[in-house]
Amino acid sequence: MTTTRIGCAGWSIPKAHAGAFPSEGSTLERYAQVFGCVEINSSFYRAHRPATWRRWGDSVPAGFRFAAKMPRAISHECRLRACDGLVDAFLDQAGELGDKLGWLLLQLPPSLVFDATVVLPFFERLRERHAGPLACEPRHPSWFRVEVDRILRGFGISRVAADPARVPRAALPGGDRSRIYLRLHGSPRMYYDAYPPQVLERIARRLRYAPHAWCIFDNTALGHATGDALELQRMLGD
Repeated sequence: MTTTRIGCAGWSIPKAHAGAFPSEGSTLERYAQVFGCVEINSSFYRAHRPATWRRWGDSVPAGFRFAAKMPRAISHECRLRACDGLVDAFLDQAGELGDKLGWLLLQLPPSLVFDATVVLPFFERLRERHAGPLACEPRHPSWFRVEVDRILRGFGISRVAADPARVPRAALPGGDRSRIYLRLHGSPRMYYDAYPPQVLERIARRLRYAPHAWCIFDNTALGHATGDALELQRMLGD
């Protein structure tokens, strides 16, 4: 049985699509009545208090799930080195979501070259603390080799399928393909442009045959993420 979740990066509700959501409750409560998941991007930029994470978890239905983006202090500043304390702190914070934590998302800087002497110890320590779904979005070409894909699969890590893709293989899921994570940023202008119907249809076909899939729209600058997610849900009959 397949499980497909569609959502956005953040739970803002643009005025143009407000009619598709309930009128009462907080923005997150309203959002969670329509979509089954959301990606928390703010955790990439700053830490949140445990009470904030708990409030988010308490605001959504039992079946709703969050993806929590790991802090840039880990990925971009420490570049996966000497960051055990930062990882522990983040996992403690996100852990306040309980069973509503669906994924951890690790987005890497475009300049971060795959280095097994750094990456393997980092993932080993991370997996000692967190056994749940983990998505990695690398952006340097060195991460898209067959041997790296094998390493990710060995750790049970799904490589994000991204659009636009920096290299051709970045458009396809990698690593652990038993679960896939799509991040769609808008095209041709990242974050700004909506996807045309034919592209959404192509995404829908991919999701219909995926075992367990998340599809997150990040073209939020003009509110198109919400419209695209609603339309994709309609296409899939949710």
